Amino acid sequence: MRMMILAAMAVAISGAAKAELVKVDDQQKFVTAVAGKTLTRPWVKINLTPDGRIEGRGLRWDVEGTWSWKDGYFCRDLFWGGDPLGYNCQEVQVHGERILFTSDRGAGDSAEFRLR
Repeated sequence: MRMMILAAMAVAISGAAKAELVKVDDQQKFVTAVAGKTLTRPWVKINLTPDGRIEGRGLRWDVEGTWSWKDGYFCRDLFWGGDPLGYNCQEVQVHGERILFTSDRGAGDSAEFRLR
């Protein structure tokens, strides 16, 4: 059930909206973009620490895990409400207060967050 809710929360981004986003391929640029900010979307608030931790809440459940930067991709091992969502390396794009993660090194599903 949680996976269905999470999948429903991931909104497809139109081609026009993607045009503004710029791919982040450098760990330092990524850390600068998220430093001191909370990634938000409806019912989700997540913090990514510079030392590789993921902490937050999604709906009523804790979100936690670890992240690293490998070969130009954000790679995370994530747990939601104690359930493993698994390891995945994701393409990151950013523009202003928007950040977009696309799973499977840019070939999978996308989720957009606001940087607050």
